[in-house]
Amino acid sequence: MSDMAGKMLQTNAHAGLFGHLFLSTGAMKAGTTWLYSVLAQHPELHFTLEKEIHYFYHAYVNNRQLSDARRLTIAQDRYLPRYNPERTNPDRIRVNLHWVANYLSRPVDDLWYRNLFTRPRGELYNCDFSNLYAHLPPEAWQHIQGNCTRLKVIYTMRHPVKRLWSHVKFHLQVTDKLHLLDTWSPGKMQDFMRKPFIWENAEYGIILRRMRAALPEDGFRPFFYEDMRRDPRAFLAEIEDFLELPHHDYSEEIIERKVNESASIPMPDFFPELVSEDVARITAEVEAEGILVPESWSS
Repeated sequence: MSDMAGKMLQTNAHAGLFGHLFLSTGAMKAGTTWLYSVLAQHPELHFTLEKEIHYFYHAYVNNRQLSDARRLTIAQDRYLPRYNPERTNPDRIRVNLHWVANYLSRPVDDLWYRNLFTRPRGELYNCDFSNLYAHLPPEAWQHIQGNCTRLKVIYTMRHPVKRLWSHVKFHLQVTDKLHLLDTWSPGKMQDFMRKPFIWENAEYGIILRRMRAALPEDGFRPFFYEDMRRDPRAFLAEIEDFLELPHHDYSEEIIERKVNESASIPMPDFFPELVSEDVARITAEVEAEGILVPESWSS
């Protein structure tokens, strides 16, 4: 546990501070951005301007995640753009500036996190989607639960090979290195995908065991990307049932919207073989948790 995390446990153990909290810890490139964009329409769910706050990862794993410099960069790039005074609604700018002021405040602690959720409509749940939360240690979950009136956590998985390929592409895309795929040999690809910041997201079995050990059965639910794509409305209804919320009538336009897509580059023929033994092991580990994986995982 980091020194900051220890200090938080001593000084900020406020029962109910976070209210009803809904966390999505889905694997990278497993549909969580689409899920966020749709669930943001539900009248009982409150999201901040920033989809992935990463606060608990910052507190318990990497205290540089929400450094002053990183928060200033995010605020400048995403929430303080130049605007046209003749066309912009001042109320919208005022709301954004109020949230950014909270986001840039210090210290970054439990009260800082709570103050990001303004809940203007009185929604039931505060919502925070971060793939990094899948890597939290047990003491983090103990602290989160101790500060919630209700905690609900979901974890979304996707076909291991397809998710990994999408993750590799996406990372290279956002770092302007997509051209490297044109020259990488199987060995180069293997070296890159095995880097911890990529590979740790592939270890579904480890993540499931860790989260199930830390969370109560009625507070944690695994889901599959394949079910999301096959029948999105049924998938959304399952999420709402898990949260004990009424079903919302989402528009077809929202349901069909494509978000955060990776570059359309075919998977190399050699790619699946690089991870075939790992995929068999990971699939077996998921099923050992009593979870039936989609049939498509065997192809």
